[in-house]
Amino acid sequence: MLTKTTATATATASLSVASALSSTTPSPFLCHFTPNNSRFFTPPNPLSNFLSIRGNTNKHNTYTNKNKCNNFGTSRMESFTIKASAQPLKNAEELISSVETFIFDCDGVIWKGDKLIDGVPETLDMLRSKGKRLVFVTNNSTKSRKQYGKKFETLGLNVNEEEIFASSFAAAAYLKSINFPKDKKVYVIGEDGILKELELAGFQYLGGPDDGGKKIELKPGFLMEHDKDVGAVVVGFDRYFNYYKIQYGTLCIRENPGCLFIATNRDAVTHLTDAQEWAGGGSMVGAVGGSTQREPLVVGKPSTFMMDYLADKFGILKSQICMVGDRLDTDILFGQNGGCKTLLVLSGVTTLPMLQNPNNSIQPDFYTNKISDFLSLKPATV
Repeated sequence: MLTKTTATATATASLSVASALSSTTPSPFLCHFTPNNSRFFTPPNPLSNFLSIRGNTNKHNTYTNKNKCNNFGTSRMESFTIKASAQPLKNAEELISSVETFIFDCDGVIWKGDKLIDGVPETLDMLRSKGKRLVFVTNNSTKSRKQYGKKFETLGLNVNEEEIFASSFAAAAYLKSINFPKDKKVYVIGEDGILKELELAGFQYLGGPDDGGKKIELKPGFLMEHDKDVGAVVVGFDRYFNYYKIQYGTLCIRENPGCLFIATNRDAVTHLTDAQEWAGGGSMVGAVGGSTQREPLVVGKPSTFMMDYLADKFGILKSQICMVGDRLDTDILFGQNGGCKTLLVLSGVTTLPMLQNPNNSIQPDFYTNKISDFLSLKPATV
């Protein structure tokens, strides 16, 4: 129990932290860490009510969503939140009738690598026949929305480009939302999808796959030059990742005043093939974070940026959305941060033992084997 003196001191300290931070404007919807001694671009905040700012013992300012958007460094106080264990989905019809919109992750839910998961076409057709809105959200930034549309088509799925939201699109949409200066450039550590979305949004960029073959010859006195007009570094999954890119991005973030460090996602693994898991975009983001000692603004799941964007675009009540995914720390947390119903499918990354592990604190509302269970799960008859 706190004494009156201790309580007063604690309250005073909290107020001091809040006052000290009140002059900085956090970015909307994002989980954001920035060192106190760094110089950084502070974007405008048209929707500051989505965020709260709290002090952090690791000498960083911590920007977190009020709906517990915090995919790195969740405070110990938040860990005391108790959530009931997930229930197996037994009555699919009841869940379907309770929501207007289903948001689906792609990798591990719709496909694995380039292989469609069994029963997906029939399930999507059934949901559409019931008048449900379908949206597909992926953290994979290697493709643009248009390129993902072609992948859906190749797999025999009829999906409109306007129903697809990739983290490559989210990066460009975020820059537009903060009125990123058009005279500034974006350095990209990532693949073609990010470049195409930046181009569509009207932003100047450099880097990407073109820098994949560049090498650094370390000689005595060698100084690597970089573009002083770079105002943001966007890091996504990159199969052409190399030391040149790490160094170039590091120089921009550390030496260009106000340069943003934006990550499309921090996924540990991804499904490049259906045979095994592969190192994900989080490994590239981690390398740049290690060299800059900065934490990125994350625009992909579980940040609520895309959720809020979708809700605004389609006029959707979040209570009428069900998020369906295969990852606890991105998909399910994304849905929970946005105030949606959540359904975990065991067709991708997460297994039942992982879900039921006592150390796992992220519990969806329901879980099932795959989305085609929607076709077969009926209420039990008495």
